[in-house]
Amino acid sequence: MSTMLPSPEQVRQYIVDGLPCEHVDVQGDGQHFEAVIVSAEFAGKRPIARHQLVYAALGERMREEIHALSMRTLTPQEFKAGN
Repeated sequence: MSTMLPSPEQVRQYIVDGLPCEHVDVQGDGQHFEAVIVSAEFAGKRPIARHQLVYAALGERMREEIHALSMRTLTPQEFKAGN
């Protein structure tokens, strides 16, 4: 059984459906994705906890459809500051 590879737009939608975000940008080729995710939910959280929030939003899709995701997780203040 072959799985359809998700588009960057689908991955973006998966993230915003599961996590309140101010900004999400996803680039990728169907297997490897890079995302910039800006959410107030990240405030006061270390990077690993931020990534766990994103993985939780993606849920099963992270295992089944998305093989590699590198991400920058920023609070709105960090994003505005250009981090």
